[in-house]
Amino acid sequence: MFASALAIDFVPVDGTGRSAPYTVASVFRSESPNIFPGFGQSVLAPIDGIVVATQQSAADHSAHRGLPSVRYALSQRSRIGGSWTSAAGNHVLIESSGIVVAICHLQRDSIAVRNGQEVRIGDLLGRCGNSGNSTEPHVHLQAMDGREPASARAVRLSFSGNIPSNGTVVDV
Repeated sequence: MFASALAIDFVPVDGTGRSAPYTVASVFRSESPNIFPGFGQSVLAPIDGIVVATQQSAADHSAHRGLPSVRYALSQRSRIGGSWTSAAGNHVLIESSGIVVAICHLQRDSIAVRNGQEVRIGDLLGRCGNSGNSTEPHVHLQAMDGREPASARAVRLSFSGNIPSNGTVVDV
């Protein structure tokens, strides 16, 4: 869906490998995104290219783990409404050599780039948030063969070195 078949989600964790403290209350109720170590952390450009789209007006919402995540998952279809921007939340699209990389779920009003701007690897794009179709603060990264996610095809991401396997903690 929306050229996301080969996407990778980066979930920031603390020194113990947890995305946030997990308590009995976490099982039963939604939580503030502020308790997650990644919320508000800098998100940097993964490639050199030209910014071709941004959105930064979507609200950051509560995080959903435990039982709240079940209710959240069951409401996904109505929440997304068929719109990629609803799913992506606040995002930046960067085009390079005909490939478009989407960086999604950024914090509201944190986007530091504008359409048409040239960016280099490591430039600040915004901050990690919990906007769009997100259960907890993280960064969704996907590559596609066009600017329109509804009609684009997913493109495999590549990294300098090895591609991390699922569950791998990556130092950045």
